[in-house]
Amino acid sequence: MRVTAKGEYATQAALHLALQYPEVVTIQEIASRHHIPLKYLEQILLELKRGGVLESRRGVKGGYTLARAPVKISIGEVLRIVDGAFAESSCTHSSERLGTDCVEGPSCGLKGMWGDVQVAVEKILFATSLEDVRRRTLEGRRGCETVRVGIKSEVRRG
Repeated sequence: MRVTAKGEYATQAALHLALQYPEVVTIQEIASRHHIPLKYLEQILLELKRGGVLESRRGVKGGYTLARAPVKISIGEVLRIVDGAFAESSCTHSSERLGTDCVEGPSCGLKGMWGDVQVAVEKILFATSLEDVRRRTLEGRRGCETVRVGIKSEVRRG
């Protein structure tokens, strides 16, 4: 499976909003933090809003927030909204792409294997919520803080 830049930006923005949930976050904050071009991010967030993942608030304290709790939104849902159907192996689309069928025919073992990979990837993406990714991020930050504290204390002793 290939995730587009748009898909990566969408998941980064969604994670940022999950980390701040239920707070409203400005589009400028998300764009600046993740180095996403503002105009491109506007398009992505509008798609996620239309897809039911985000809500927007107008006004001075306006911005975006998740439409549902992070545990109720999967990474697969975010990617499907912005990227459409997940890309499959070129082998599975050889007749459309090349105008010819696979030389091994419909029983090609590679075609079946790539189909299995696609199912496994989608299963993981739709089983992984923004809450799961949020938790991993926070646990990773705590691990980094522990390492930094350990390094500082050793420097002081030396």
